[in-house]
Amino acid sequence: LRLRLTHPTGSLKLGTPDKPICNLSSVEFHSPGQPEEDSEMKSEIEILRQVKKLAVDYYELTGKPLGVTGEIAEAEAAEHLGLTLTEARTAGYDAIRNSGRRLCKIQIKGRWKQQGTKWGRVGSINTDKEFDSVMLVLMHKKYELAEIWEADREAVVARLDRPGSKSRNERRSMGVAQFKSI
Repeated sequence: LRLRLTHPTGSLKLGTPDKPICNLSSVEFHSPGQPEEDSEMKSEIEILRQVKKLAVDYYELTGKPLGVTGEIAEAEAAEHLGLTLTEARTAGYDAIRNSGRRLCKIQIKGRWKQQGTKWGRVGSINTDKEFDSVMLVLMHKKYELAEIWEADREAVVARLDRPGSKSRNERRSMGVAQFKSI
């Protein structure tokens, strides 16, 4: 599989002009030990491993996140908990868990920190759409899984509706510690 990304100026580079970390004018993906013609089918796990490394390298170089935490969180939750991910842009939820009696629709949120003790805030939770629970995937260091927390819809909505916080009430967001206490 050959992926070619082009930019009007020639090539797209990640990093700074004097210290690029990746030139994206031509990127080839293939598994070590496999002939190039067999590289058409690359596993999602292998791609995510590379994305994690690139995201960490980019953060170390620029001090800015690459913006892939949500996708990595969804994949980690699916892999570790046996969830089925939905199609991209499914309104309200990201994964389904078959509990035998019914299908649970799960909205997945992810947080990553390279170091430190504070996790910050959970991203905005869309309570206008259909879902049964919210799952929070916490990752640290090199996007290594640290913890997974889950809260049912009613408890999440009740916490977001509690008076006293503009972030909770209007932005539909809460701190990680608040989510963990549900």
